[in-house]
Amino acid sequence: MDTTASLAVLAGTCGVIMGASPLLQALRAHQRRSSADVSMPFLGLLWVGNGAWLAYAIALSNIAMIVANTVGVIAVTTAIAVSHHWREGKQHRDG
Repeated sequence: MDTTASLAVLAGTCGVIMGASPLLQALRAHQRRSSADVSMPFLGLLWVGNGAWLAYAIALSNIAMIVANTVGVIAVTTAIAVSHHWREGKQHRDG
């Protein structure tokens, strides 16, 4: 494997890992049953940014960027949903 191909694999892997990183915040909020320390504006900006990069990747037909940013949009959407669920003042009801 040449240097360019190796860097492409490394960059693609890092892109997917970085895209998935908001899931760490979602997991923390779920474990603590609170998202009081989560910045919803930050997650919103991250969602918009990932969406913009995804649109750009689709326009370029760049599969690596499409995969990484699709993971990012899904992860941020999940983090927003979990954070919204555990917002201070909300209580989880299991039935």
